[in-house]
Amino acid sequence: MTNMPIVVTGATGQLGRLTIEALLRRGIPAADIIATGRDIARIKDLADRGITVRRADFSDTDGLAEAFAGADRLLLISASVPVGERVVNHRRVIDAAASVGVSLVAYTSTTHADTATTVIGATHGETEEYLRDRKIPSVLLRNGWYLENYTSQLPQILNNGAVVGAAGEGRISAASRADYAEAAAVVLTSEGHIGAVYELGGDESFTLTELAAAISAAAGKQVTYTDLPVTDLARVLVTAGLPAELAEVLADADRGMNRGEMYTDSGDLRRLIGRPPLTLAEALAVALHHRG
Repeated sequence: MTNMPIVVTGATGQLGRLTIEALLRRGIPAADIIATGRDIARIKDLADRGITVRRADFSDTDGLAEAFAGADRLLLISASVPVGERVVNHRRVIDAAASVGVSLVAYTSTTHADTATTVIGATHGETEEYLRDRKIPSVLLRNGWYLENYTSQLPQILNNGAVVGAAGEGRISAASRADYAEAAAVVLTSEGHIGAVYELGGDESFTLTELAAAISAAAGKQVTYTDLPVTDLARVLVTAGLPAELAEVLADADRGMNRGEMYTDSGDLRRLIGRPPLTLAEALAVALHHRG
């Protein structure tokens, strides 16, 4: 795939950076990767490695077309802006990609985006619909929950002896950012994916009760799961310092989990990356080791 430049949006974020590393591992020359983000000072090190770095602000239509110029394939990593602004920003990216004639747009969506009832799910569903309406060759990477959403909270969980949520006994097919990034890199560097919808998640699902038990086993400290009503979880998250809108979105995500919206047994992630995804137990072991 030489001379077939690949654009990665959101390269300043964790998933974007991991995808770029995965592209390099797959033999894509640095010169054929275009890393974009709003604050390019954060990805200066990528430019130092020979990667093309361009500023891309999702609210600037003309600037987006300039950032994507010469690209053959594009990874649209869903925006981390306030939920109400996501769809319009995604549409601008898709329009700009169409204007420069990309041959494929890969979009990081969410599991079951076509039927999801959550606020987050609705924004992904609308973006998917817009991609279809624009008739751009595309592939949907419906990423499940990140294992890091839990491992990053380990200090608080262990300090409190509790996992707190509103997911009931809903099963969650979480995987690591690195595995989702690997899947994106595979789709961007191989053929046969146009029109595909990949439901991506770990091979082993778990409930939040099982998460608490796994943390207990890994850390050697008793951790229990406390299930709350959605509105109460939102209040707890606000008390913990989260902005009110984000707290409501995350509590609403737990409501979706309770309905099975973060569960998949498709095996798509394993097939794309050619190996079993990182498990919860493995992710906990790594996180606890790094914690010392």
